[in-house]
Amino acid sequence: MSWLEVSIRVRREQAPLAELVLEQQGALAVTLEDDGDDPVLEPGPGAMPLWPLVHVRGLFEADAARDRITRSLQCISGVTRPSLIRWHELGDQVWERAWMDRFEPMKFGSQLWIVPTGMQIPFEEDNIEIHLDPGLAFGTGTHPTTALCLEWLDGQDVRGKCVVDYGCGSGILGIAAALKAAQRVVCVDNDPQALEAALENATRNGVANRVECLAPDAYCETSADFLLANILAEPLVELAPILLGSMKPGGAIVLSGILEEQAGMVTEAYRADGRRIRQSEREEWVRLEVQGLHLVDKS
Repeated sequence: MSWLEVSIRVRREQAPLAELVLEQQGALAVTLEDDGDDPVLEPGPGAMPLWPLVHVRGLFEADAARDRITRSLQCISGVTRPSLIRWHELGDQVWERAWMDRFEPMKFGSQLWIVPTGMQIPFEEDNIEIHLDPGLAFGTGTHPTTALCLEWLDGQDVRGKCVVDYGCGSGILGIAAALKAAQRVVCVDNDPQALEAALENATRNGVANRVECLAPDAYCETSADFLLANILAEPLVELAPILLGSMKPGGAIVLSGILEEQAGMVTEAYRADGRRIRQSEREEWVRLEVQGLHLVDKS
């Protein structure tokens, strides 16, 4: 069986419409990619950041109506000429090979592994396998910010604890905590698609009975032992009162999605009352660990 892939390049503000048009025309999958060299992180609560120029791809079955799809895409501002819409035929083996070349098992710390479908890792008794494939929601462990969080989580004893994954995307951090025997995991995201993906991934990994998925307006946690928020610097600053208020005495907050030059402003938002903040770096990204939360006044 073969497939058809259509691709167009649009401005950031047109990307949601292009994605919607492709979905309405029956696309089996839609991907958004950087059309330049402008890195973007997992979307933060209340925001959906994209690159200035976005390459939008839609995957269709081989007999899809090209003319109808092309006409629909031409309704998007800036996509008026058929030459701006490109079609490619993909065979099964080509599609499978492209996926396999990009994703492979990844290890974080001493125990945590992300293992895509159909792949295996060397057997070690203490290995913890997170079975996760790339999907519509962000968060497969490939970005340095996610890796920083997974490596921190690998070194923590979360058995019997409550862990919050705020801005969960695919749910990868919450699922990792549940696989490390956390008693309760709360995944929070503003994107319903991300919450659906997180729950599906939790089910796939056998931990759905300990994972709760919530939109931000439904979140009211006040007794978390650990909270991880891998989003963006500005939302982290805005969310400081909510995230700090989520913690029980002695808890720890891990913040990521922060560029090196942004670390100072995020640190200031969480430093009050003598809290200790430890900083780690990978490439140009920073992870902050907020400690000393027994000093927080929740009255």
